[in-house]
Amino acid sequence: MSIFSAFVVFAMIWAMVFMIGLQVGQRTQGDAGEVTRGTHASTPERPIGVYRRMAWATAIALAIWVPMIWLITSGHITIDGIRAVTGRPIRD
Repeated sequence: MSIFSAFVVFAMIWAMVFMIGLQVGQRTQGDAGEVTRGTHASTPERPIGVYRRMAWATAIALAIWVPMIWLITSGHITIDGIRAVTGRPIRD
C-alpha cells in the first residue's frame, strides 16, 4: 500500500467519523421549542464546537485507521481473501 493510498483511507475514515460526530449530542431549536425567525427548526440551539469535534474525529479515526492499515499491510486481508468470502471468482 502506498502512502497516498493510506492517506486516502484515513481521509475516508475521518470524514465518516466527523459526519457522525456532528450529529452526536445536538439539541436543535425545534427540540428547545424556541425557533429563531429566519432559521429552520433543525438549526442547532447553540454553536457546535467544530474544532473540538474535529479533534475527536481525528483521534477516533486514528484509532480505527492504525489497526486497519496494519491488517492490510501485514497480508491478513487480501483481495483474493475478500473475493473468496464474497463468492466472487479469484483472479489468476
